[in-house]
Amino acid sequence: MRRDIIELLKNKNGEALRPKQIANELGIEDRKAYQQFQSVLAEMENKNVIGKTKGRFTLQSTKSTTEGLLHVNAKGFGFVDVEGFEEDLFVREANMGTALDGDLVRVTMGAPARGDKRREARVDEVVERNRTQVVGTFLSKGDYAFVKPDNQRITQDVFIPGKAFNGATDGKKVMASIDKFESRKASPEGRVLQVIGDAEDPGVQVLSVALSLDVRADFPDGVEDEAAAIPDEIPAREIERRLDLRDTFVFTIDPEDAKDFDDAIHIEQQEDGTYEIGVHIADVSYYVEPNTKLDDEGFERGNSVYLVDRTIPMLPEKLSNKVCSLRPNEDKLAYSCIMQVTPQGDVVDYKIAETVIHSDHRFTYDDAQNFIDGGYPEHDAAARIVQANRLAKTLTKKRMRTGSVDFDLPEVKVILDDEGHPENIVKKERMPANRLVEEFMLLANQTVARHIADRKNPKPFVYRIHAKPDQERIQQLSSYVRAFGYDMELSEGNVRSTELNRMLETVRGAPEASVIETAALRAMSKAIYSTDNIGHYGLGFPFYSHFTSPIRRYPDLMVHRLLKHYAESDKPANADALESKCEHCSARERVAVEAERESVKLKKVEYVRAHLGETFDGVVSGATNFGIFVELTDLLVEGLVHVSDLDDDYYEYDEENYSLVGKNSGRAFKPGTDVRVTVTSANIEKRQVDLMLA
Repeated sequence: MRRDIIELLKNKNGEALRPKQIANELGIEDRKAYQQFQSVLAEMENKNVIGKTKGRFTLQSTKSTTEGLLHVNAKGFGFVDVEGFEEDLFVREANMGTALDGDLVRVTMGAPARGDKRREARVDEVVERNRTQVVGTFLSKGDYAFVKPDNQRITQDVFIPGKAFNGATDGKKVMASIDKFESRKASPEGRVLQVIGDAEDPGVQVLSVALSLDVRADFPDGVEDEAAAIPDEIPAREIERRLDLRDTFVFTIDPEDAKDFDDAIHIEQQEDGTYEIGVHIADVSYYVEPNTKLDDEGFERGNSVYLVDRTIPMLPEKLSNKVCSLRPNEDKLAYSCIMQVTPQGDVVDYKIAETVIHSDHRFTYDDAQNFIDGGYPEHDAAARIVQANRLAKTLTKKRMRTGSVDFDLPEVKVILDDEGHPENIVKKERMPANRLVEEFMLLANQTVARHIADRKNPKPFVYRIHAKPDQERIQQLSSYVRAFGYDMELSEGNVRSTELNRMLETVRGAPEASVIETAALRAMSKAIYSTDNIGHYGLGFPFYSHFTSPIRRYPDLMVHRLLKHYAESDKPANADALESKCEHCSARERVAVEAERESVKLKKVEYVRAHLGETFDGVVSGATNFGIFVELTDLLVEGLVHVSDLDDDYYEYDEENYSLVGKNSGRAFKPGTDVRVTVTSANIEKRQVDLMLA
């Protein structure tokens, strides 16, 4: 099969082909052969035999020049991510030219290095300047100024001439353009585009973090106007043409502070013992039409961003919190997946329909958990939620048996005061009520994906896919857990999801559980959106999509539109256009995740700053040649004990056992080691905490 693929691509003279095109030309038709074909393609891509660009494959170029995306480290060097290359190319700071983090660059590759060293490259040209603005602190120098970027991957300050201050004054947070960057020996030059606010303002600090990572905060002209023009009332003719479920007992379960209610559910037991499960999703596609300013902005954002102190929505509040939101005691348009489910958790029948619903109750997770725990049994929803919880537990067990990986890392919530300063950090408790909603959403997402994919001739669609982990990372993980005394059985150099789950279950409850689960999560591939369905490794699903959150995720809106299109027409959607949109949405998701994580980290460091000089219990979360990382047990914050501050011995890094070991005493610090530390510094700008052993 490898020889046939190579021969076919050779004969195409550089033409890039989609997997389905290659399979068709090779006469691969049945499902089992196609699955093997996908595995062979993935292996050839990993070994750099073939390259992949926008879902299409070609034979890998043997030229010494190539193009890729540059990712810059805060220390100045960078890596170029080349589509189809197994490893990134390393670029020294001196070889960076005028490229900035995020730019598409053309590079010349050096000769392959022996051993484990990465292949080096030199930037020859910036093909596309993706980084055109920065957010940072305005530092006035009189007749000119510099903007010091908040994003540490932008290692150059931006020069601002006096005529381009735009009202900025010393110490303000600003957004500045990058208009000119002609030499590495001089700073980029730009203008102040926007004064965000006082650099010491807690809200400004959070917003600046998000803006520095390219989150779009304000809606452009015209978007809010289009939203405002949408009527609040549902036209009678629209209700008439839909499945009317307003007499069905429907309810929502969401966080206490939620306003954008994407989903509602209903559950009714049938005479034959099966359950009718209705998952009703806000019908955003009715209100947001393609080729409008609303749709264009929603696509550019890709998703809502949930920062530590605010939500930056994908759609204006008129839609996200009002018209589309499935608020209680209001008629709402929905797109529903109604499933007949056995008590064993099998979907035996389903229908996907445009509906009109009327949510009878809005419950918080605490409310639902109260019912599950036996509270207020006389409430008209209590028995239904208890019933739903029983079925959800069955669905969870079924998932675990079929290979779903259960990561159970603790989430944290930073409690802010009225001025935006952190006053506490607490662990979010993941209750059965949370799992109930998760399981029903997972079931609907699976059903929708199967509806399209499980056919003889599936049409182009948007799937949520998760590839098998990289073999090298899994082998490193296997060595890592062995240092703690755990085994993880590998099969053909990789790990089956059932085996990974078994290992995580064995670790659960142990002091080192958190660091091992974090290491396992980092070894995983990233889930992405794609038209090429390879299944979802982490969930153990052969078919999976995102259908349940179109208010806050653009791919879900795409899925709704595709389902409606295929309900009316056999004409396939444009696969290339879909794949391009999938790549954009995957990239925007990564931006949102980083912004959310960094905003929480910012407040964690600010919280720690109020505890300078205090001593806390902690656990070593990682060891390197420059020190040990420690997670503070009570504060849920990670800091660094630098090796230079370990002055009781001369310490060496034991790479094989992931430990820092005293040469004379033999004292070892490895992940999972309990320690007691004192907070010595907390740098909010760099979001770094320094510690010393107590």
